Amino acid sequence: METRSTQTVARRTGVSLARAEGDAELAKQRLDALLAANAETARQKSLFRSEREKTEATLMENPLSVEKTFAYLGLLLGAFPPLAMFVRFFAEKGVLRGEDFWIIGVLAVINLITATVGYFSGELIGRIVRKLEKFSWSYMLFSLPFIGILWGILAGGACGAIIFVVGAVFGAALGAAVGSVALPAFAIFHRLLKKGDQFDLKHFLPIAFGITFIISAFILGL
Repeated sequence: METRSTQTVARRTGVSLARAEGDAELAKQRLDALLAANAETARQKSLFRSEREKTEATLMENPLSVEKTFAYLGLLLGAFPPLAMFVRFFAEKGVLRGEDFWIIGVLAVINLITATVGYFSGELIGRIVRKLEKFSWSYMLFSLPFIGILWGILAGGACGAIIFVVGAVFGAALGAAVGSVALPAFAIFHRLLKKGDQFDLKHFLPIAFGITFIISAFILGL
C-alpha cells in the first residue's frame, strides 16, 4: 500500500514538473513575441518621421528599397556617361574605317561591365547612404563626395582594366568625377523624398535620368 502511494505521488510530481516546464516554455514564447512586437514598433517609429509618412509609404505603387534605388542609379551611371565618352571619341576621330569597327565591340563590352559593376556596387552604396542619412545634413553632404569618388573608381577602374593600365587609370578618373557629383546630387533628393526606407519609382526615374543625362551632356560638351 505504501509502495503504491509512493508511485502515485511520484507520478503526480512528474506530471506537475512537466506541466510547469510547459507553462514556463509557453510564457517564454509569449515574452519573446511581446519583445519582438515592441522591437518592431520601435523600428517603425524610428523609420518613419510621422504617421503621415508611414501612410504615404504604404500607398506607394512601386516602392524601391535603398539598396535597389542606388543599384539602379549605379546601372544608369555605369551605362550613359561612358557611352557619352565613347560617342565623343568617335565624333572627334571622324568616320571609322572598316578595319576599325572591332573597337565598337570592345567599347560595348566595357560599357556593359561598367553598368554591371555600377549596379552591384550600388547596393553597397545604398547601405552606406542609409547610415549617413541618420546623421546631420552637413555631415552627410561632406561625406558623400568621397564615397562617390570611391564608387566611381571601383566601377570605372574595373571597366578600364580591359584596356590595361592606361584604360584603368582613365576609367577610374572619369568614374571618380561622375561619382563625386552624381551621388551627392541624388542623395539630397533621396533624403527629402523617401518614405521610411522606400523611394517611389515615379520619383526615381526623373531624378536619376535627369542627373545622368546632365552629366552625359557635359561629357559630350553640349
